[in-house]
Amino acid sequence: MPETDPAKTTARETKASATPVSATEQVDFNSGVAAFDAKHFSRAMQLLSPFAEQGLADAQYRVAIMYQNGLGIARNGAQAVHWMRQAAEQGHALAQHGLGFSYFQGEGVGADPVQAVHWFRLAAEQGLLGSASTLAMMYAEGNGVECDRTEAERWARIAGVTLPI
Repeated sequence: MPETDPAKTTARETKASATPVSATEQVDFNSGVAAFDAKHFSRAMQLLSPFAEQGLADAQYRVAIMYQNGLGIARNGAQAVHWMRQAAEQGHALAQHGLGFSYFQGEGVGADPVQAVHWFRLAAEQGLLGSASTLAMMYAEGNGVECDRTEAERWARIAGVTLPI
């Protein structure tokens, strides 16, 4: 089976799979991820921003998280949504969940439960249980969708949660 870890792949076939191509770029990207994971956010922003600009979804997602939470940079909801959307549109499941959350909470963008459902569904279809759980609640409450107990129970089963009676 082909390698699918974006930090380890070197092919640049599409924007969704755009990855660092030179050894130096690969080291910089890996260093940016390591800095992010170690909570050295200023350094992570410095290293990951160029990769976000180049279209690397994982870098875009991490840059969005830093803007969303003011990590290593001033908090900026609009920039967070911009980068989250860039990654989400490439199929990045965590970014899809994050964008759904932004629309659900009205964080960095106007609250839009219909858009929240759209992005949560895409993430849930990729296996994110938190998105499935949120969809279950939204269907049960009729938030962004028509109230549908059957659909709510379906998403609750997928998420492994129990809906309130």
